[in-house]
Amino acid sequence: MNSKKIFATALSCAMAATMLAGCGSSSSSATTSTASSDDEKITATITVWGPQEDQSEDNGKWLQTECENFAKEHSNWDLTFKYGTCSEGDAGTNVSKDPEAAADVYMFASDQIGTLVDANGISKLGGSTLDQVKSQNTDAFVNAVTYDGAVYGVPYTGNTWFMYYDKDMLSEDDVKSLDKMMEKTTVAFPVSNSWYIEAFYAATGATFFGEDGQDEKAGIVLGDDGYKATEYIVNAVKSGKLVDDKDGSGLANFGKSVGAFFSGSWDYQNAVDALGGDASKLGITKLPTISIDGEDKQMKAFAGVKAVAVNPNTKNPEVANALAAYLGSKDAQQDHYDLRKIIPSDSSIDVSDDTMAVAQNDVMNNTSMLQPSFSEMGYWWTPAQTMGENIVNGKVTVDNAKDETATFEKQANTKSVD
Repeated sequence: MNSKKIFATALSCAMAATMLAGCGSSSSSATTSTASSDDEKITATITVWGPQEDQSEDNGKWLQTECENFAKEHSNWDLTFKYGTCSEGDAGTNVSKDPEAAADVYMFASDQIGTLVDANGISKLGGSTLDQVKSQNTDAFVNAVTYDGAVYGVPYTGNTWFMYYDKDMLSEDDVKSLDKMMEKTTVAFPVSNSWYIEAFYAATGATFFGEDGQDEKAGIVLGDDGYKATEYIVNAVKSGKLVDDKDGSGLANFGKSVGAFFSGSWDYQNAVDALGGDASKLGITKLPTISIDGEDKQMKAFAGVKAVAVNPNTKNPEVANALAAYLGSKDAQQDHYDLRKIIPSDSSIDVSDDTMAVAQNDVMNNTSMLQPSFSEMGYWWTPAQTMGENIVNGKVTVDNAKDETATFEKQANTKSVD
């Protein structure tokens, strides 16, 4: 989920003058005698922020449980935990408001790293924690938490999207190509959503801050063929076979007039319910190709990760670093998956029987574009949304696509003036 434009939810932690005010905080103490005895004696209160879903009874209080398990492994540490409710998508904003008053350890979406670095609200990883990140994850996941050559945050799941389809309406061969899909049914796609429309431009060769997403000076380049992506979307929308998925309309019509829609793991149960609760009818796969000048071009989704961060302002860095590593560990990720179906980033956890997990990991590792964390990435969202809206309402046409795309590229590299 795009933390900047999509899921800035009511779960956000409303920062106030003190560390815990307005964060739905609670306390618990956890110490046992079943852990290593060679730790230095430490007494500490650690504040941890995470989404409400990870702290609810219905989901087994994952966050509290993992913190208590962590304390059991460090019996020589006398630890008290204070918990705050703050979604991953809101962490960048809330931590940056007052890093010194923010949590010692928090969960965040990787596209916020640049903002957090600028605010001195996130620590570089080193030592055994860095080794853990590199050993657990594929290059795609490690790159997503890499900024200016340093690694920030311990990944625990991917943050991207893929395609859901009705197997009664589309075959496995059909869904390889968006053009084939539109011959058979109506496809819902969030054309006016700036996190999704990028996929068409990625197919025609657009780059975001260089080929690897790590070159801040390179900016956003839609390329010589960028206008062809615009033309493709214009023609598809005009045909009526590609409809703008706005305000849940794609899901609402899924299995009826709509044979496929694009979303992430958060919509799995909703997709099953739309098909009458029959999961066997639901297909899940990577993004399709589009035909440009007679050639199949692979659509690519923005991809990042959700990760655990350490606040450099913590008064207990040894504990905070160890806790962040623990919350992103293989065991904690397995618990997360068992309780909430949070698809693990740890490549040693076997999810091969889970079609949703396979699809997400396929996108993450093979058919995605790194969502850059540079603050300049913020220039993209409003122009991209406007471009999608203007395609849908007919202001952008095949005749003006080239000029409109050039204007779009310029705006996507320019700071907005309010």
